[in-house]
Order: sequence, then C-alpha cells, then structure tokens
Amino acid sequence: MKPLFACASLALILVGCVGIPPDAFKLPPSSLADRQMQSRTFATTEDALLLSASVAVLQDLGYALDATNSHLGVLTASKDLSAKSATQIVGMIVLAALTGAAGPIDDKQKIRVCLVVTRAPDKSDASVARITIQRIVWDTQGQITLVAAVTDQSLYEAFFAKLEKATFLEANRT
Repeated sequence: MKPLFACASLALILVGCVGIPPDAFKLPPSSLADRQMQSRTFATTEDALLLSASVAVLQDLGYALDATNSHLGVLTASKDLSAKSATQIVGMIVLAALTGAAGPIDDKQKIRVCLVVTRAPDKSDASVARITIQRIVWDTQGQITLVAAVTDQSLYEAFFAKLEKATFLEANRT
C-alpha cells in the first residue's frame, strides 16, 4: 500500500511541475491592429457623457443594456438573433436523407458588446472608448458551437460614426 501511495504522490508532484509554455503570454500579431480598430479617441473628459451616448447608440442598434458602471466607465449590452443558415439546413437535409439521422444545426446566437471608457494616456483633455464585440452561437440541442470575437471592421466604424454624432448631440443638448 505504501509503495502505491508513494508512486501516486510522486506522479502528482511531477505533473505539478509542468511549466508554462514560453509563448503563453505572447500576444498574437493582430492584437495591435484589433485594438486600434476597437478604439476611438474623443475630445471630452466627461466619461458620463460618453457612456450615456454609447447607451443611446447601442439601444438604437437593438441591444439591451446588461450592466453599467459609470464610476469604472464600463457597460455591457447584448442582443439575441437567429443563427439559422440555409446552407446548414440544406446540408442537414442531405445528411439525413443519406444516413437517416439528423444532427444539430446552429439555432440562435447572442451578440455581446463591452465598452470601456478611459482617459487618453497621451492627451489630458480626451477620453478613449474601446468596444469589443463577441458572438456566441448555440445549436438546436442547446450546446455552444462557437464563441468568437467579431472582427468586421465595418461594424466598428459604423458604431463609432454613430457614437461621434450621439456624443455631439449629448454635449450640445439644451
């Protein structure tokens, strides 16, 4: 019994000694480009104004506000959409016809947005808004089939164009 316990203990110690891979904290080459796409500098230090304008833009785009913290300059929002695709449905019909068994296909998705407002590090009279967009897809059996960052530059550009207009309108509201 003692030799078995000693072997098991030694095995656990050796497994615990596995090191962290050298590139574990290395950022992918695209991270700088992604951060630039996701961030815009605004000529205001009123974080509450920027957050308020962001809430208005997201609500106009059909997002529901999940959480907000004006002291930290953070908000999250999401919206649910269908993830059904004609290609997947046709593929499933063909598979079912050939094999007699139907499998799951993508059913619904949630688009999650996180926006963070901070002071611009290089300008004392400006703030930076950074938005990240994530897509989560569930299949017809309720299993998550995809969790991915949305990297479509046109979505970010459209959001920031609307945010610039909303920020101007919020600042000049009488």
